[in-house]
Amino acid sequence: MTDTTPDAAPRTPRTTTFTARSPASGKPLAEHPVHGPEHVALAVARARTVQADWAALPAARRRDHLLRWKRALASDLDTVARTIAEETGKPAGDAALEVVLTLEHLGWAARNADRVLRRRRARTGLFTVHQRASLVHRPVGVVGVIGPWNYPCYTPMGSVGYALAAGNAVVLKPSELTPGTGVLLAGLFDAAVPAHAGLLTTVTGAAATGEALARSGVDKLAFTGSPGTARRVMAVCAETLTPFLAECGGKDAVIVTADADLDAAADAIVWGALSNAGQTCAGVERVYAVREIHAALCERVVRRAGALRPGAEGDAAYGPMTLPGQIGVVERHVTGAVASGARALLGGPESVRAPYVAPVVLTDVPEDAAAMTEETFGPVVAINPVTDVDEAVDRANDSRYALGAAVFCRDRRAGAAIAARLRAGAVSVNSVLGFAAVPALPFGGSQDSGFGRIHGAEGLRAFTSVQSTTVQRFAPPVTLTSFEVPAAARERAVRLARALHLRR
Repeated sequence: MTDTTPDAAPRTPRTTTFTARSPASGKPLAEHPVHGPEHVALAVARARTVQADWAALPAARRRDHLLRWKRALASDLDTVARTIAEETGKPAGDAALEVVLTLEHLGWAARNADRVLRRRRARTGLFTVHQRASLVHRPVGVVGVIGPWNYPCYTPMGSVGYALAAGNAVVLKPSELTPGTGVLLAGLFDAAVPAHAGLLTTVTGAAATGEALARSGVDKLAFTGSPGTARRVMAVCAETLTPFLAECGGKDAVIVTADADLDAAADAIVWGALSNAGQTCAGVERVYAVREIHAALCERVVRRAGALRPGAEGDAAYGPMTLPGQIGVVERHVTGAVASGARALLGGPESVRAPYVAPVVLTDVPEDAAAMTEETFGPVVAINPVTDVDEAVDRANDSRYALGAAVFCRDRRAGAAIAARLRAGAVSVNSVLGFAAVPALPFGGSQDSGFGRIHGAEGLRAFTSVQSTTVQRFAPPVTLTSFEVPAAARERAVRLARALHLRR
C-alpha cells in the first residue's frame, strides 16, 4: 500500500491513511497513516542511530530522563486519559486509572534499572579460583512493541518503559483501534526528552504494519494479543531468530472457599469480570465456589452486577465492546452455554445489544462449553459449584490458559497455600488483579497465555542480553586448559574432583 517519492534523497515513503473511530458512536476521531514496510524499516533504522547514545548514558541520566517523561505524562494525564476513553469507549475514570498505573510502573522501571542490571560478581569454583567472574545485562538494541487495544497505555508501556529503562530504543505499533494513544506517548517523550527524540517511535496501521515490524530487523519483539495472532507473528520472527515475548490473554479463575468473606468476594468478582466491559486479559471469567456457599455467593454477585449498566454516559459502569467482532464471540459463548444446560442468573443472549453487552452471570456451565474453555473477553462470568477446594484447583488448572487467578479465603495462610497449587503466572489472595498494580512483580503466563515476563526485575531483564566475563587474577596452580598439561596432573585433578563430589 506504500510507494515512494521518486528520486528523493532521502526517500520518504508516501502513506495512505485510515480513520480511528469511536466504538460507542462510530464517529471518526482522527486520521492516521498506514505505515508500510519501507516506513517501518526507516523508523527502526532511525531508532538504532539514537540508541547507542542512550545506552552509553550513565544509568542515573537515563533515570532522570525517564522520570522527566513520567512527569510529562502526569502533567498531561487528562489529555492521555481522554484519548484512551475516546478510542476504547471506556469511562473517563477507568482511563485515568490506567494512566496512573502506567506512571507507577514507569517510575519503578526508571528508578530500579541500574540496581537490577548493573554488573555483579559471580562466585567461582575450586578449579576456577584464579578467575574473577562477573555478569552484566546489556540492552538488546531496538525493541519492537505491538500493543493491544483494551489497555492501550498501560499494557504496551509494560514493555516500552522497561525496554527504555534497560537502555534500548523502541518502535511501538499500537492497535489500529487505538493509534492516537501510542502517538501521544511518543510525542510526550520527544517533548520531555528532546535530546533523545526518536528513541521512542510510533508506527501506525493494521496487521500488515505489525508484520513489517516483525520483519524489520528489530532485536526483540514484544507482542500482546490473541494466541492465534501470536503464533503468526512468532513464525515471522522465527525466520530471523528474532527473540519474541508474548502476552496472549487468559481465562482466569477465582476460587471461593467456605469461610470466605462473600461480600468482599462478590464485589471483587463483579469488578474483575465487568470492568472495561470484561475486555481484560487477566479478568475474571470462571468462578469455582464450594457448594455450601455457592448460592449465597451467586445472590451477592447478581445483586451487584444487576445494578450496573453499560453506556456512553458519564454514570455508566463500563463502555462498549471496543472490537466489534468480539460481540459475536460473547453472544456465541452465552447462547452455547444456555443451550448446553447452563442457567442464566442475570441476563442472557438478549444482553447483547451492539455495541454494548449488559452483565451476564451464568451457573452450572458445562466445563467443556466454549464459555469455560475459550476466552470470552466480555462482561460475562460463570460461577460453578464444586465439592471442595481440591476440585476447584483441578478445574481452575484444567485450561489451556495460565495467566492470572484469585483465591478468596479468610485464612490467609490457607489462601496462599491454595494459590501455590494454581498453574497461573500470577495469583491474588482476597483481591483480584492485585499483582498488576505492584510494579516489582513480574506479569505473564504460559501455554495459550504466552511466555516471557514484563514488569519487575524480570521485565527489565527481558529486554537485555547477558554477557558473562572472567578475568584471570593469577596463574592457576595447575593449568588444565592447555595441550601441555601433563597426564599425571590431569589425573590428579580428576581424582580430587571425584573425591570432593562424592563427599558433598
